[in-house]
Amino acid sequence: MNSVKIRITSCCRQLFVTSFFLLLMVFSSSSVLAGALYLNEFGTSSMGTAGAGAGAYANDASTAFHNPAGMTRIKGNELGLAGGLLYADIRFSPSPDTRIPGNDGGDAGGAGPLLGAFYVHSISEKLKFGFNVVSISAGIFDYEDGWTGRYLVDDVTLITLSFLPTIGYKLTDKLSVGGGVNFLYGSLEENISFPPPEGTGNISIDGSDWEFSFGLSLLYEFTENTRVGLAYASEQEPSFSGDANIIPPDLQASIIASIKLAQFIRGSIYHKINEKFALLGTIGWEDWSAFESLVISGPNQDILLPKNWDDTWHFSGGIHYMPNDRWLLQAGITYDTNPSEAIYRTPDMPMDRQWRYAVGAQYNWKENMTVGGAFEYADYGSADIENDLLLGNYSDNQIYFFALNANWKFN
Repeated sequence: MNSVKIRITSCCRQLFVTSFFLLLMVFSSSSVLAGALYLNEFGTSSMGTAGAGAGAYANDASTAFHNPAGMTRIKGNELGLAGGLLYADIRFSPSPDTRIPGNDGGDAGGAGPLLGAFYVHSISEKLKFGFNVVSISAGIFDYEDGWTGRYLVDDVTLITLSFLPTIGYKLTDKLSVGGGVNFLYGSLEENISFPPPEGTGNISIDGSDWEFSFGLSLLYEFTENTRVGLAYASEQEPSFSGDANIIPPDLQASIIASIKLAQFIRGSIYHKINEKFALLGTIGWEDWSAFESLVISGPNQDILLPKNWDDTWHFSGGIHYMPNDRWLLQAGITYDTNPSEAIYRTPDMPMDRQWRYAVGAQYNWKENMTVGGAFEYADYGSADIENDLLLGNYSDNQIYFFALNANWKFN
């Protein structure tokens, strides 16, 4: 009996580690910004510059999402819709010294949709109300049966949906402030082989949670052609509850994982050089060093799993080119530093330093309607893994994003 308890405890520890990284993906995928494990590909017009200057551009309804203070630049009411696809190309190369025999997992990536809706309502010239609905859903990790990392993850399906009411107010002719609340729903399904190193059983996880956080922002307009934005988001500590089923020996247990998602601050700038060119940029910091450990509450005890993450920095730059009154062409590049070390990294979230490259275009189709699209390539690095169950790195580790958007103006 004692030996059985030891094997189950060891398995659950791996289950909890894997669940943690997936939880980060679920909750962070609905965040406004990118960096570390936060994503920013929501199909908005700022995707054409890889997010550079998103907090300062403030030129359509998506500013209700990127920087609520920027809504004071919107005249009347505006509605923005965005939709697209992502495709992840994830291929692992196991080291000859990895402990568990098996194949390389094949292409673990896949496709998923990008969806977003953004609305700005003008209560007065100075006071604006915004509402955003954003979703990313994807089953983008599906390794082949019998792969070498199967005791960390086999496959994952996750869905997120965020509801973000925001408000913006113009304090002076140059300064506006804003803020909002993010109500997020996340759902996770995952399968893991059990127990290592030769078991043929399975652990399945199925859980969901609601969580909320708040954000504050400001926009300062030096001139009509130059403005800066500043955005802050509070730390989150969601408790993701669900059921873990272990077969064999046909056990079921309820688990709760309490994690910290970093607070961050991000500054953006937009500067229109002349009638044809504008430059955009963003720099930011995320407090991932506050995330020292993952807290797991199981049936019998709480477990602390050390993470020892590092703070991350975000840098991005972009350019707008306006050949005429109807067209706006965009390009941008973004770099985010690495938050984790190889010893803590797992194959359900193989993220390293990040590079993003994007191009896009916006077209004034009608006086009250703009349409556009963007393509982005995101490189997540080699993401070396060096833990007791898996050694190796990723020969392919990238995601391709394509999205279309439309923005309507109403009096």
